Amino acid sequence: MKTLSHKGQILLGAIATLVLTALSMTAIVFMNGGAAPGGYGYPGASRCTAPSLAGTVINVTTTDMGGSMMGGAGMMRGSMQLTADRATVTRGEVSFLVTNTGNIPHEMMIVPLADPQSAGTRPVGRDGKIDETGSLAEAAATCAEGEGNGILPSAAGWITLDLPPGRYELFCNLPGHYWAGMYTQLSVT
Repeated sequence: MKTLSHKGQILLGAIATLVLTALSMTAIVFMNGGAAPGGYGYPGASRCTAPSLAGTVINVTTTDMGGSMMGGAGMMRGSMQLTADRATVTRGEVSFLVTNTGNIPHEMMIVPLADPQSAGTRPVGRDGKIDETGSLAEAAATCAEGEGNGILPSAAGWITLDLPPGRYELFCNLPGHYWAGMYTQLSVT
């Protein structure tokens, strides 16, 4: 058997690295739903369209850093976000269009905030969730209104409700998500 020269070994190593990288990238695309617009390969491209929503519409975006760190105890504080395109609305009929631009499922719940409480200060239980007592509604269905198992990546969910004046906290209550930073405050005047 003939041994390769030093240059031959380097060339063979470089070719093997390129082939393995290409195969890994292909596997990632296929495991994430493909690279077509609307699939997981393009976070932010919505896979569904919401119907015409009533009242004032608040666009809520959920996002995460993705990867294996999103799966449990390894979650980092600030690694996820839930943001709204406005912080104040007038009382009455309000619709929330929640778009998941992240890499894992998310949801949005709405709970009144008592004075002097502020968003992000609720205690997190052993299950990684906060107490949902007093919840007014949740957008957690993929391409649908209301409750569900979470809004999938690159999709949206929505809710409409009549909000009286007050302060509210919008948050994701999937395990660990609130702790990781998925909350914001809304004021209704």
